[in-house]
Amino acid sequence: MYYIAILALIALDRLTKFWIQSSMALNDTIPVIDGIFHITYIHNHGAAFSILQGKQGFLLAFTGIAMAAIAVFLVAAQKKRMLSPVGLWALALILGGGLGNFIDRLWLGYVVDFLDLRIWPIFNVADIAVCCGCGLLMFYILIWEPRQERRRREA
Repeated sequence: MYYIAILALIALDRLTKFWIQSSMALNDTIPVIDGIFHITYIHNHGAAFSILQGKQGFLLAFTGIAMAAIAVFLVAAQKKRMLSPVGLWALALILGGGLGNFIDRLWLGYVVDFLDLRIWPIFNVADIAVCCGCGLLMFYILIWEPRQERRRREA
């Protein structure tokens, strides 16, 4: 199930980016809720918040290694039942989103971003998946797993 979710995330990310690239010119913006939420097509040549601009080789290598490590760990954790489904979903979200942006960097040399909240850097579907996965992973590590460990000790 996790692998289907990863593939679905990558497909949704690719489809939305294809739609933006084929229907908008670079730097065009369409107000959805004027001044609050726009669809704005940009190329991000860096990482999150546009850091590491122009360091595509480093970003490709780092992301490739990180995604491979997460994929291997996800498979091992699922087979050996090392993590609960909450932890596995967190890794699946991070992996699906990370691979979506990795594909952009590999094929295009930049990441296509288009969701513009005006008070936040412009982002995409893959970014949402990575952020949700990281939030879920923090919840898993800081709250879920300690509670499960406490229950195991009390039983």
